[in-house]
Amino acid sequence: MIVRIMGEGQLEIAADDLTALNTLDDALEAAIESGDEASFRTALHGLLDNVRKVGRPLPADSLSSSELILPPADAAMDEVRGMLRDEGLIPD
Repeated sequence: MIVRIMGEGQLEIAADDLTALNTLDDALEAAIESGDEASFRTALHGLLDNVRKVGRPLPADSLSSSELILPPADAAMDEVRGMLRDEGLIPD
């Protein structure tokens, strides 16, 4: 799966890593639903850090289309809320 972190670039994520990323995505959703800014920041940074950790960066000139687009680390809670789908940022 090709994932883009807005403002950073694209990474290829193995299917085996999606379960762990979904758990982090669930924590992010819960933080948004509770309106807790500190928990939101922690969850967003945790998700993005893990995507960077497990992902293989694609070259900047890659023409691969992104299957998922994730917000930047400095995104506002309302901005991320607007990006959520029924299954969060990362589909199950």
